[in-house]
Amino acid sequence: MVVFSFYIFDRHAECIYKRQWLPRPVSITAKSSRPVSEPSGLSNGSPAVFGQSARTTDDDAKLIFGTVFSLRNMVRKLGGEDDSFVSYHTSQYKLHYFETPTNIKFVMLTDTKSPSMRIALQQIYINLYVEYVVKNPLSPVEHPGGLGVNNELFEQSLEQFVTRVLS
Repeated sequence: MVVFSFYIFDRHAECIYKRQWLPRPVSITAKSSRPVSEPSGLSNGSPAVFGQSARTTDDDAKLIFGTVFSLRNMVRKLGGEDDSFVSYHTSQYKLHYFETPTNIKFVMLTDTKSPSMRIALQQIYINLYVEYVVKNPLSPVEHPGGLGVNNELFEQSLEQFVTRVLS
């Protein structure tokens, strides 16, 4: 299973964290199929699954939030308040969604063959986000102007979780 990207949105629809993992290019020395991590600050393009490299990661985050927002509202209108939006897939990727009681939204894009990532997103929220971001007294409660999550322990733990647990 390949994880393409991961996003966290706050209750004000701001993208407070984004991370992209690009598949490792096929080479003679590459013996592992694990993705290579590229921090979102250094990457100006999007993964190959989106088909265009001219978009920025900020544009991708806005498009992903808009898609999730629309699909979540459609599911609630068609199915009632008890139904919830969990995932959808296209021919190129699968989007997984988890929303916390405080309206923090976790979105993960993976390859189409991956199983449901709902439990993994819950684990990221409980074991990583709450432990390293929420319980951190130096971390802001609100992230005005897209300030975002800037916590090295969270980033390292997320990297380990994605590469070891999900690969």
